[in-house]
Amino acid sequence: MYNKDKIYLSVVIPAYNEEKRIGNTLENIISYLKTKDFKSEIIVVIDGGTDSTIEVVKRYEQLVYQLTIIENETTMGKGYSVRRGVLESKGDFVLFTDADLSTPISEVEKLFFWLDKGHDVAIGSRGLKESQVEIHQSFIRGSMGKLFNKIVKLIVFTGIKDTQCGFKCFKRNAADKVFRKQIIRGFSFDVEILLIARRQGFRTKEVPVRWLNSPPSTVHIIKDSFFMLYDLFRMKYYDLSKRYC
Repeated sequence: MYNKDKIYLSVVIPAYNEEKRIGNTLENIISYLKTKDFKSEIIVVIDGGTDSTIEVVKRYEQLVYQLTIIENETTMGKGYSVRRGVLESKGDFVLFTDADLSTPISEVEKLFFWLDKGHDVAIGSRGLKESQVEIHQSFIRGSMGKLFNKIVKLIVFTGIKDTQCGFKCFKRNAADKVFRKQIIRGFSFDVEILLIARRQGFRTKEVPVRWLNSPPSTVHIIKDSFFMLYDLFRMKYYDLSKRYC
């Protein structure tokens, strides 16, 4: 049972140039949370950008009791933004989700199931047999994602089919310890936090979820792929240096 006086769920959303999608995402999350009797909060971290994302988000401040807007002074990266939002959150459980909400917010209940079973971290996955990928990525992006996961297995760790699905939930203790040790600021931070969770002894469960690709993407397929690969070698070095223990 949860304490109705405490925040039960924090939802952290990193947002970079998301003016066209963030409104619909917030509406869906707010509508879902209103059906629940637990206390919740939404934290949107605006990672710089050149559009009107922050103005769109501000329109929703009066629609939900707990909506916090954090604005980075300049673009710092998705990993940095998620870390900042998680460490400022107060919920017993902390979910971070992509601004496009490719995984419907109601899928968090599948993650809660495993967290209630004793796991510390539950991550949404598109790579399991039971996963419901209803709208696929383009062939190029899908192929690049599969290649990245193979490289993760070669360099960092094995045992997880999909490290990059932007839908992950942490118990409070795990969130605090994992994200305080996070170093990577870019898109490959998902791999790092899962590695840190392992080194900290937290139990992680990969959970099949529904996923509907949203075609616009802020990931540059060439430039960001290079930096993500570079960051995997950084993680390996940090791991060997015992920085995650």
